[in-house]
Amino acid sequence: MARKIVVTSGKGGVGKTTVCANLGVYLSRLGFRVVVIDVDIGLNNLDVIMGLERQVIFDITDVVSGKCRVRQALVQDPNFPSLYLLPSSHTYSASKITGEHIKNIIDIIDHSFDYILIDCPAGVEAGFHRAVFPANEALIVVTPHLSSIRDADKVVGLLSEYNIESKGLVINRMRGDLLLSGEMMNIESIVKAMGIPLLGVIPEDDNVSKMSADGRIMTDCESARAFTLLSENIHNGCKKIYDCTYKYRGLMGYLKRSIKKHV
Repeated sequence: MARKIVVTSGKGGVGKTTVCANLGVYLSRLGFRVVVIDVDIGLNNLDVIMGLERQVIFDITDVVSGKCRVRQALVQDPNFPSLYLLPSSHTYSASKITGEHIKNIIDIIDHSFDYILIDCPAGVEAGFHRAVFPANEALIVVTPHLSSIRDADKVVGLLSEYNIESKGLVINRMRGDLLLSGEMMNIESIVKAMGIPLLGVIPEDDNVSKMSADGRIMTDCESARAFTLLSENIHNGCKKIYDCTYKYRGLMGYLKRSIKKHV
């Protein structure tokens, strides 16, 4: 049976979908069969971020309405053969799809994959229930900002109402230069505020932003090591956290920090 992980957050704009897409890529690179499911009905963009939008023929709403079978709607990533996407739709009424619909779809493909990643809509409305209902694990994505952490804390509380066996924290867009200078909330404070285990820290990386715009997964950028560690932590239960500050230490690091501060 596959591990069913919902990737969620309290608010939009924290990079949750980008984290979900990259996690799918890096788990597949470790040799696992992975499917990423977009359940953000009406506001979907997972296919765009993964660069697969032109390959979409059927989507999750076609499966629910009986227009096609689940396997017909799956899109295989040509660059990562063990990675698949079940895309969402931007033209369908989200109210017609329930958490039970998503669970039924997942039950059909359960034995064909090692990991099923569910990209959850932002907020805590009906879309949240739809995404969380079939999952048994949750990754909560935050940025080192108080508003993000407050909203994510509400999500953690709501997850207790579902069949979620484990919860993990991913801190996204961490800047090592600001962390060393004390201008950004530190990792220990965020973990203490959230009260759940830390599974990964992803650095602020211009290449990831470019990926989101171009629909291309970068595997040779600074964040690549961070996503690899996150994937290994999820699978093996390790606690290897990427050090966002390493390139800003020492004399050369100090110069980099000074230059970045004035750019």
